[in-house]
Amino acid sequence: MGVLKTLFKQTFIYGLATVLPRMLSFILVPLYTTKGVLSSVAEYGEVSVIFSYFVLFNVLLAYGMETAFFRFFNKEEDKNLVIGTSAISLIVSSFGFFVLALLFQNQIAEFIDIDVKYINLVIWILLLDALAIIPFAWLRATQRPMRYAIVKIFNVVIYIGLNLFFLLVLKNLDLKGSILESIYRPNFEISYIFIANLIASALTLLFVFPFYVQAKYIFNKTLWKSMMRYAIPVLIAGVAFSINETFDRILLKELLPANIAETAIGMYSACYKIALFMTLFATAYRLGIEPFFFSHATSKNPQKNYAIILEFFVAFGSVILLTVVVFADVIKLYIVRSEAYWEAMWVVPIILIANFCLGIYHNLSVWYKITDKTKFGAYISIVGAVITLTINILFIKEFSYKASAIATLAAYSIMMLLSFYFGRKYYPIPYNIKKIGMYMLLSIGFSIISFYEFRAYYPVGVSLLIVFLTIVFISEKNQIKKLLIKQHAD
Repeated sequence: MGVLKTLFKQTFIYGLATVLPRMLSFILVPLYTTKGVLSSVAEYGEVSVIFSYFVLFNVLLAYGMETAFFRFFNKEEDKNLVIGTSAISLIVSSFGFFVLALLFQNQIAEFIDIDVKYINLVIWILLLDALAIIPFAWLRATQRPMRYAIVKIFNVVIYIGLNLFFLLVLKNLDLKGSILESIYRPNFEISYIFIANLIASALTLLFVFPFYVQAKYIFNKTLWKSMMRYAIPVLIAGVAFSINETFDRILLKELLPANIAETAIGMYSACYKIALFMTLFATAYRLGIEPFFFSHATSKNPQKNYAIILEFFVAFGSVILLTVVVFADVIKLYIVRSEAYWEAMWVVPIILIANFCLGIYHNLSVWYKITDKTKFGAYISIVGAVITLTINILFIKEFSYKASAIATLAAYSIMMLLSFYFGRKYYPIPYNIKKIGMYMLLSIGFSIISFYEFRAYYPVGVSLLIVFLTIVFISEKNQIKKLLIKQHAD
């Protein structure tokens, strides 16, 4: 249990670095969905489409090097060689992209039908974020979660603060004759959102820049080739994941009639945010377990710990799923402020369950990362992407964003099952399938009953939640006692 104690400590801190900033970012969803801030639901849809491209290009610019860095940092004796090789690789590729993107920004804007003034800002943000990848990976690999958390939280506080200033404060100030008069533009809200992002990314890179000062710039071609062989399947998996995660907004824009597309995207994207609770939990857990998986791969019987880790994840995730579903109509009042967006609330349980499956998939993915079979991660993610694209393309015109939600659930659930199937063959882990299956089936079943049959009827919803919490407590009390006893002994 000692290694689990370390895991939970690191997960808590990484969770703080991920969950707290994202919780703070909830301020922005009510801000964007409040009448008078953005001109319409369609304008929020436009912002959502741009951020969808952000996800895709962030993956392309990282090209799996972050995960490769973890693997080789723990594997190679010469840590400085790994640091130098990966840093030089990211620097060269990032600036290469930057130059090409600036040269062809007009053509890019025309091709994806987005105003070039937004494209220009996005290019700068992508460069700054790409240069911060290895410094952040180094902080995680060297187990410095507090510094990681502080910088991440600082980034989001600056971003949120600037959003509030640009979108709420600036236009209500008497700017005549002041220095701020030159920066205010009416109907400039979308640009302000990305200017805030640009400033936050620049300051974040400044804070992690000492990494580049201290790094020893030694490039080893043989090591780089080995890292790239490991990273390319991760890149392919990442591209496929970005398709699963955000490409539905792009397809909605392309396949729905122009007069309703961005409004549908705006509603869907806003209600999608309510499922962020599950995403936050899964992300924090993943950030904690990824270094743990690699650092304990050669320890005695690591499979036993991996099995317990998944069991805890499913138990906690099931509780989060059911809690958010039961209180979804309360939560929406604080996150999605305008009734103009609420038509898409139907997707909330579907997206929550989908992200629950994705979190399980990330836990199961330990087998192909530890055994260096990352190509399986690529294969599985490609299958997910094909499912996402197929369902969206076939059914968006008839079912709009409901098809997108179902596609997300179908993709992530099948990815989860495929990873489990191949994991049993190549790296067997003694998962408690009966208990995990019970948690999943009960929480999903109770969620469907609560939302689609007794929505906002809290006597039923709360009763189902209490029953489920009781079952989890009875099932896990012995594990919890062992963990607490071990913690007290340590």
